[in-house]
Amino acid sequence: MGILEGRVAFVTGAASGIGAATARRFVEEGARVVIADMSDEDGEQILAELAAAGGDVIYVHCDVSEADSVQQAIGATIDRFGRLDIVVANAGINGVWAPIDELQPDEWDKTININLRGTYLTVHFAVPYLKRNGGSIIITSSVNGTRSFSMPGASAYSSSKAGQVAFMKMIALELGQHNIRCNAVCPGYIATKIQQRTEQRNTDKIGIKVELPEGSPAIDEGAGDPREVADVCLFLASDLSRHVSGVEIFVDGGASLLR
Repeated sequence: MGILEGRVAFVTGAASGIGAATARRFVEEGARVVIADMSDEDGEQILAELAAAGGDVIYVHCDVSEADSVQQAIGATIDRFGRLDIVVANAGINGVWAPIDELQPDEWDKTININLRGTYLTVHFAVPYLKRNGGSIIITSSVNGTRSFSMPGASAYSSSKAGQVAFMKMIALELGQHNIRCNAVCPGYIATKIQQRTEQRNTDKIGIKVELPEGSPAIDEGAGDPREVADVCLFLASDLSRHVSGVEIFVDGGASLLR
């Protein structure tokens, strides 16, 4: 029997990268999983993969920046499984990285709306169901904006990630009385496609050049694997972390201690 046997998990941004790895890990440990994402084709592929492996899973289209979309996705979760125990607010973008006087208001808003508003909406609509039996909320933040500030032009992204950690700590206090734990994972450089979707403009003009060693200085393994983040999410979702709430866990091989 897996350590998540009988539990229902709702994972946003679950069609790829860290979200997909987390969904896989949860299914391996017995959870019933809702794959929530905007990429229907990728989502259906992950659904087929996990179903073929024996997982009890569904896919729901979900734009985390839109209240109606999130509410409907949570509703579909309850309609199918009748309960909710674990929420992973993972959906996010890097957005546009540019000098602050070149970063446009709509570009700032898009990053904040998906990363920070999306986290709020996911938690907002999930909490009434989590209150029934208690549970775990896990937010995917980042080393950027929390322990590392060396990425030039990432002002919107880093602000959204710092906001997620503050939000996590506030709701950890608020929801503890309902036996709901809230924590965050803060990945460093992980081998996903998100970097390819980052638009960088004139960041070379504002970057401060510093020579640093390659890879992760603490354990020197280079880029992390999404499954390594998923393993931390599994810990936070399970009773192994029953005395852990209100904390951020850095998953970067120690790189942010230097960078």
